[in-house]
Amino acid sequence: MSDAGFWDDQEKAQGVIRELKVARRVVESLGSLDAELVDLAELAEMVEGDPEQEKQILSELEGLTERFERLELEALFSGPNDTRPAIMTIQAGNGGTDATDFAEMLMRMYIRWAEASEIKYKTQELTPNDEAGIKNATIRFEGEYAYGRLKSEVGVHRLIRISPFNAAGKRQTSFVGIDVIPEIEDDDTIEILDKDLKIDTYRAGGKGGQHVNTSDSAVRITHLPTGLVVQCQNERSQHKNKAQALKVLKGRLARLREEEREKEIASAYDAKGEIAFGSQIRTYTLQPYTLVKDHRTGCENGDVQGVLDGDLDRFMEAWLREQAGKGDQK
Repeated sequence: MSDAGFWDDQEKAQGVIRELKVARRVVESLGSLDAELVDLAELAEMVEGDPEQEKQILSELEGLTERFERLELEALFSGPNDTRPAIMTIQAGNGGTDATDFAEMLMRMYIRWAEASEIKYKTQELTPNDEAGIKNATIRFEGEYAYGRLKSEVGVHRLIRISPFNAAGKRQTSFVGIDVIPEIEDDDTIEILDKDLKIDTYRAGGKGGQHVNTSDSAVRITHLPTGLVVQCQNERSQHKNKAQALKVLKGRLARLREEEREKEIASAYDAKGEIAFGSQIRTYTLQPYTLVKDHRTGCENGDVQGVLDGDLDRFMEAWLREQAGKGDQK
């Protein structure tokens, strides 16, 4: 931050400040815990044999333990992109109208989680389904460890319920794919050559009538070496849509590089894979019983409505701890 010209690039500067705030809080919290634990140990020696005082010390120790466990969880966010904003893509898969309805349910779930976690969000793209729900959506999340927390959600999600769209009232299984990438600043080391890009513009119309966003401002970019395709239509100008699409492309390339380094490509959701049975990471069962189960970690919660209302932290934490365990085994 003391470098000359630090504030010349506002976006880069804000990213550095974001990392500083996180690092400073962790260091200060650790120092505070250490000092309080030393004081508590000294006090314990002084009041030994006094049941009431010992009870009070045990209560304070429980509080310190809870704070330490929260700090321990923060230490799991060690990835190079964990502090960056996250861009999530929600894509309806097999299951017809139930799948598009489920996609909208998941979009609401992540928005509710963001609101409870004080994470800012912005819907960048949304394609509604004619009958119900959405075909796909792209949402940007910005806040504390946004990517570090949301990367646990990458994969196929499955819903089992009595279908409200089935006249016979039969049980229906539907699938939705979730993809999450970090938002990469322009000055990062990921190089994208113009010759590797195919850029198309098209006319995009959204909700609100035929006169809304009817100019040829929407942009679709294909990265020829990898086959990755990104698009953006939420901005009014073609220039801004192109810039945003390039950010998304950089994020996806960054995630590919991260997956290659950690050798986890096989376990992560691949947009080329089928969003269908056999590939799900988590199942939300509404009938004949209620249960949300993560198949990677075994984490479960019988309060399905609570989960769909955004109670996701236990699933995210379980995944992070399992990933840390894999790293220890390596």
